[in-house]
Amino acid sequence: MPPTAAREVRRWDRHGREHVVRLLRPGVRRHLVCGTCGWRRRAPFLVWLTAADHLERVHQATVDPAASTRP
Repeated sequence: MPPTAAREVRRWDRHGREHVVRLLRPGVRRHLVCGTCGWRRRAPFLVWLTAADHLERVHQATVDPAASTRP
């Protein structure tokens, strides 16, 4: 059975482009995959911090849609 995207971290850069890192769970092992650049990493611990760090460092994407509130 192929792995499916279970969860993801989304951020936007200052140009308005969306960047997504998905958490794939093939079996017991977890892997992070960046939809923009194809970066892959095995992530046994702190998966969301690792994903957010990649988006910030590599893509300079820091705008979190979950943190913004609308009136």
